[in-house]
Amino acid sequence: MITPAFELTQDPDFLTIIIRVPYARASEFDVYFEGEDFKFYAKPYFLRQVVEGFKKKKPLLTLPGRIVEDGREKASYNTDKGTFTIRLPKEIPGQYFEGLDMLTSLLAPKKSRSAKPLVEEIGASAELSEEEEEEFDWEIEQIPYKESAESTLPLQYRYGFGNLRSGVFQRLQDELSEVIDIKDPDQTPVDERRRKRLAAEAAKFDPDHYLADFFEDEAIQHVLKYKPWWVDAHKKMIALQRESHQEHDTPTFVVFSEEEREQLRKFTNKSYLLDKRSRHHVYLGLIDILLAYCYEICVNEGDKNVESSWNIRKLSATLCWLESFPSIHDVLVSFGRRVLCYPLHRHFGLVTRAFNDTVMILQLGK
Repeated sequence: MITPAFELTQDPDFLTIIIRVPYARASEFDVYFEGEDFKFYAKPYFLRQVVEGFKKKKPLLTLPGRIVEDGREKASYNTDKGTFTIRLPKEIPGQYFEGLDMLTSLLAPKKSRSAKPLVEEIGASAELSEEEEEEFDWEIEQIPYKESAESTLPLQYRYGFGNLRSGVFQRLQDELSEVIDIKDPDQTPVDERRRKRLAAEAAKFDPDHYLADFFEDEAIQHVLKYKPWWVDAHKKMIALQRESHQEHDTPTFVVFSEEEREQLRKFTNKSYLLDKRSRHHVYLGLIDILLAYCYEICVNEGDKNVESSWNIRKLSATLCWLESFPSIHDVLVSFGRRVLCYPLHRHFGLVTRAFNDTVMILQLGK
């Protein structure tokens, strides 16, 4: 079975699902929806394995809100485009469905959305609410991550997403220089990685290059005038918030291309049971990578070139040194140092521009 291309839109009373099925017969399709579940089948298109009984099939989508069958639902087929357009009433008129552009999340089965730890400590204090669990004090210095002495792999240190990986680079020593700057990361603890990174940055800093970019900054001032895609989207978001005071309307200003939607559909759905500190490190790593991305987009005025991946990797200590940041302050300092050491344009104006751009992207929502 083939997962069809699809997209979702909404108005106050209806959810509209457009499904592209160019090789299906318009006369042979089934649609079933109830509550948060939506199921669609038109041979050879379906998301998951086929089982007996259409209502027993796993849903194509798990919606962020409830829909209802009340006679107002409609479906049409465009033979030229090969698309089904299905219009479904919302159970609560006026409700806003969050995250309709997050296709990977919509495709995920319900269990993967609410994954919780399978082991709990007896007598532990009551669980924090989801809202409380998400509250991080970004400015407070936290204790750097240290590998436990009781680790099952005492000679290997962890790194990567949520510090979940180890041993990845053992058989890639010859290729390491093409991917990361740190040597032998499996045997290098977090504190030592940081010391070596700071020493490498200090050795790389070139005062002459910095002063040249500071005084002869025509090219810098030119790229600082460039407006990437998120600037206009952010302005529209602010204007709408001033008019309606409804922050939940902001995601409508970020529209994925068909290529991006196809990539979202191909992503594997994974759940990670991360404790609060691990999630803190993950979020800080995301900010570090976004800063490098914003710098790259700005200096190349939205174009990509053969150096783009090198630039992003080099400016992000998360990618280049497998850094695990303890605080937002350390993320910003690290990025600023690396901008002044490695890329072609080494100007502090580009650092602050990347700070502001990253804030805009984060404020636009998931």
